Amino acid sequence: MSDTRRLVDAHHHVWDLDHRPQPWLDEPGHEPIRRSFGTADLCSTATRSIGGRRLGSTVVVQCVTSVAETRELLALAEQDPLIEAVVGWVDLTSLAIADVLDELRAGPGGRYLRAVRHLVQGESDPAWLQRPSVEWGLRNVGERGLAYDVLIRDHQFDQAVRLAERLPDLPLVLDHAGKPPIASGELKLWEEALRRLAAHPQVYCKVSGLVTEADHRTWTTDDIRPVWDVLLSAFGADRLMFGSDWPVCVLAGGWNQWAATVEDLLGDCSAAETDAILAGTATGFYHLNSLAPTAL
Repeated sequence: MSDTRRLVDAHHHVWDLDHRPQPWLDEPGHEPIRRSFGTADLCSTATRSIGGRRLGSTVVVQCVTSVAETRELLALAEQDPLIEAVVGWVDLTSLAIADVLDELRAGPGGRYLRAVRHLVQGESDPAWLQRPSVEWGLRNVGERGLAYDVLIRDHQFDQAVRLAERLPDLPLVLDHAGKPPIASGELKLWEEALRRLAAHPQVYCKVSGLVTEADHRTWTTDDIRPVWDVLLSAFGADRLMFGSDWPVCVLAGGWNQWAATVEDLLGDCSAAETDAILAGTATGFYHLNSLAPTAL
């Protein structure tokens, strides 16, 4: 069991615009986060507790399609005790993916590489995850004891379900609950698709990124609760993990407001369920407080 005082943020980002540009920040509406963010900023921002727990460890997640950025995140994890795992990026279609993964794991901070992610939400191919080259790449990921973060939009669930069917031994975690259309309130199709994905026991889910799918200025806990209820019913607490999606969440209230919302949502959960969502699930999935996973 995890430490009952532990709070893990299973999904946040850092970036230094003086060192590595983030072109996506040039999109309209991103002005409030169009600056550099580091872990010191996170620590000074994340001051609210959840159920008496204060932030103790995190999982940092890639932002751009760059192996160089992944190297930087691994080196940062080696230096910063707050970061216990890195979700990096590699070209899943590359014939050299095995060599790249092995080089990353052997380099500075390599033991913190616990998963990889690709920005599937930006791919127009409705079967991108079924491309033979991608599947082969993901098999290489799984063979090294690594997991895969699934970043899709709500209309892309079919390919995530097929991935879970094709690679039942690859641990998967759905980022941001598949981005449900909270602002419109039209959740029926999202719920049906999410439940199909959740039927696969190797699939987990991050309770993260929800506030930016709601109205950024007017959302309340009541807007989030229908999604929360579906997630808890479909996955159970043992496959859900808290994440902030900081600093992106700054666009819709910030870390502390999201933490307060999660505390409200946890009100009807047992102590064991709360511990799983706030710490236990992420600790097990990402092998926190342990050496890097060995190859299978």
